[in-house]
This record gives sequence, C-alpha cells and structure tokens, in this order.
Amino acid sequence: MASVISAATDRVAAHLFADKEPEVMEVPLFNKNGKPVAYIAEDKESIYLWDGRPAAYVTEDQVFGWNGKQVGWFTNGTIFDIYGLRAGFIKSKSPLATEMEPAKAAKQGKPAKGERQQQVIKPIMCYGYSDKSLEELLEAGSKR
Repeated sequence: MASVISAATDRVAAHLFADKEPEVMEVPLFNKNGKPVAYIAEDKESIYLWDGRPAAYVTEDQVFGWNGKQVGWFTNGTIFDIYGLRAGFIKSKSPLATEMEPAKAAKQGKPAKGERQQQVIKPIMCYGYSDKSLEELLEAGSKR
C-alpha cells in the first residue's frame, strides 16, 4: 500500500514540477532616453507602438515597415537605423536606466504587408545614436 501511495505522490510531484512551457511575452522597446515606446508582440515579429498602432515587423535581423520599406536592423537586442546608428533597445541592452512601463493600449489590426523593398546593404553597426527617434524610425514604415 505504501508503494502505491509513494508512486502516486511521485507522479503528482513530477506533474507539478515538470518543465512548463515558457510563457510567450511581449518584449518592450525603449528609446535612447529609456522611455518605453514600442514592443515586439507575442508572435516575435510584429512591432507595435505603445498606443497600439502596428508599426513594423522583424524578419531575421531586418526591420520592415508595413509599407515594405526597410527601416532598420534588430541585432543583439538593439534597433539600428539603416545607417547602423542606434535608435532603440530591449531593456537588458539599454545603456541607461529605463522608465516604468505604463499600461499598453489595445492592439489595432495589422495591415497587409507591402511588397518588401530590396534589402539595404547592412552597414557596420556603431554606438552612435540615430538622428531619428525610435518612434520616428518605426512610424516611417507605416506611411504608404
């Protein structure tokens, strides 16, 4: 009888402590001042502005606007413009303290992807900052 109870307890414990599927989470993107302005959605591709507007999407290490225009690169947690200058970061790559994340607005529907322009030649990524803010860079891809 004790072995039956022990086996049942072992099955319950195995179930409770089994590796769980990691939760799919949105990844906030911060501008050069540490303010959260956008996020990568659960699909690990779509980028939304904090106000819920779809702005861009990531394919491999390239960032394209919904209009098909390449607006930058996403490399090692940093968004670079097409010239290789930094525009935004995930939290762990931000060079300064980040602000608290406010509540996000509901996501708006994604538009159809425009025909992608030919890939921009990848520049050497550097530590300088883009003249465009992260918001401007991402919004440039939503203009048709």
